[in-house]
Amino acid sequence: MEEKSDYTGLVIMLGIILLLAAQLFWLQSASQAAIAYSDFQRLVAAAEVEDLEISPTRITGKLRMPNAAASLSASEVAAVNKAGAPWLFSTVRVADEHLTDRLSAAGIRYWGAVDSAWPQALLSWIVPLIGVIFVWRLMARRAGGLQDFTGIGKSKPRVYVQDETEITFDDIAGIDEAKAEVQQIVAFLRDPQRYRRLGGKIPKGVLIVGAPGTGKTLLAKAVAGEAEVPFFSISGSAFVEMFVGVGAARVRDLFEQAQKKAPCIVFIDELDALGKVRGAGIASGNDEREQTLNQLLVEMDGFQANSGVIIMAATNRPEILDPALLRPGRFDRHIAIDRPDINGRRQILAVHTKQVQLSDSVDLGELAARTPGFVGADLANVVNEAALHAAEADKPAVDMADFDEAIDRSMAGMERKSRVMNEQEKITIAYHEAGHALVAQSRQHCDPVKKVSIIPRGVAALGYTQQVPTEDRYMLRQSELLDRLDALLGGRVAEEIIFGDVSTGAENDLERATAMARHMVTRYGMSERIGLVTVGDADGQVTARMLPTFDGGHCSDSTAQLIDEEVRRLLAEAHDRVIQTLDERRGLLERIAQRLVQREVLDHTALAQLIAGEQAGDSARGDMTGVASHSADAELRDCPYPLTCNP
Repeated sequence: MEEKSDYTGLVIMLGIILLLAAQLFWLQSASQAAIAYSDFQRLVAAAEVEDLEISPTRITGKLRMPNAAASLSASEVAAVNKAGAPWLFSTVRVADEHLTDRLSAAGIRYWGAVDSAWPQALLSWIVPLIGVIFVWRLMARRAGGLQDFTGIGKSKPRVYVQDETEITFDDIAGIDEAKAEVQQIVAFLRDPQRYRRLGGKIPKGVLIVGAPGTGKTLLAKAVAGEAEVPFFSISGSAFVEMFVGVGAARVRDLFEQAQKKAPCIVFIDELDALGKVRGAGIASGNDEREQTLNQLLVEMDGFQANSGVIIMAATNRPEILDPALLRPGRFDRHIAIDRPDINGRRQILAVHTKQVQLSDSVDLGELAARTPGFVGADLANVVNEAALHAAEADKPAVDMADFDEAIDRSMAGMERKSRVMNEQEKITIAYHEAGHALVAQSRQHCDPVKKVSIIPRGVAALGYTQQVPTEDRYMLRQSELLDRLDALLGGRVAEEIIFGDVSTGAENDLERATAMARHMVTRYGMSERIGLVTVGDADGQVTARMLPTFDGGHCSDSTAQLIDEEVRRLLAEAHDRVIQTLDERRGLLERIAQRLVQREVLDHTALAQLIAGEQAGDSARGDMTGVASHSADAELRDCPYPLTCNP
């Protein structure tokens, strides 16, 4: 039922204004015939004044007309006549000690009066005060109360409908399993009786988990476009405020709005800003964020089954969420969105290139194979960069060369033509990248080298070696990891062999190689001395069991020392293997480096021709490209398997 408007304040305000106007009008009309004080003295001397009212500032009275007209000017007579009977006049009082004596001598009746100050007071501060109060009440009433007028405690979700999102399931590709999961939610909202007739209950909450850029928010918007129901969208950080209790109030307000609009969907983006595990910080218990989380838990648990309000949330850090938030009855269903495989990347590229003018040479399958590990946001950026590059060159359509440049820019950064290197640095970088490429091509389990460049890109990359896997892989064997370790050390070893010295260009290579070797020892059980144990927690996990302790760490000092020894052993053995490979093929190493100095960029074909010339008649190597692989498995996600080796 619509609330009736209250015009009480407006009526009171108008009444006061009318009363003030009437008072001022009366005062003005009562003193319209103003005469000079000198004329007033002449009238008194001639006894032409009947009654007088004397106040501290003014003198008003009646004239004995028309005899008094002889003592007035023409304009004053006209003013007195305009006032009409009883011929009223007024004059400003002047200090005159003998005024009362003259009035008494002339037999004129007079009396005193006090000036009224309330009109001036009303004008000076009462009326503005009433105006401010009226405006405040009016704005507060429109906002729903004083608390809402200040914006505190009021949740401000953005409500979408189908026509506003303009995103459907047809606009999403590469995540078919996740799309099938949410399609059931949409079907329930459209036809709830289909599920209720058999006693089924739709999940209260759906948590979408995935790496940044995989399409979590896009999937939620597609649900809004398909379900044709109100869609409340709000960020988790919008609940957190510096004022105590505000976050909890906003949670309550959000759920009240959702219940009024049921059936509907409430989407909370970046849930980890609100739902971090309780008790993991120094300040806990009465923390404002924890109060907000407690209120969210209560509201989700208080929903009636099949109420038609479904909570969806997205996060890329599920490991830090509170366990109470993830239990059945709150977020019943968890939807994981992984990085797309080669088929998924091809489908995503097809979606993003619908509005792009492509040339006949563009092969989306090849582009998908060249972008392993890319998520939907990365692929959208590649398509956009390719279109911009083609437009800058005034091309009629986007071709493969534009996509090549876009992929290189996405992986290694923008080409820095302004950076001029001296000849010695250029030669050093050429041998460094040649070492990476030659070792990678010499190992059976390394990804084939797609491109080698000594053109500076990005912030710190002076050159790069780009490797592209031939297929998606979800786990790696120990032999494959060792081959990748060799490829990372190829650049530094090449500098040692050619120059007898090393540069700072191998910093990134050593960092990745050390991390890979440490993972092999501490997480994958690939060290005989350490054994089949996992030492330490997964990187980045923050859970309640990781509260400050005094045990000194997750392993003993002797075990930590043994781990360091094993990491050094793996790196030393890889170093020896790479030295042997490059010593045996030093001539080819120098030819690749010389060709890089001349051309600055070598593609797969040019590199293959150089290697084929060196290996003519030698079939021991077998297939030049070998068995390439790439890891996308979650267990190996934190292990650095670079597609580019930057010096």
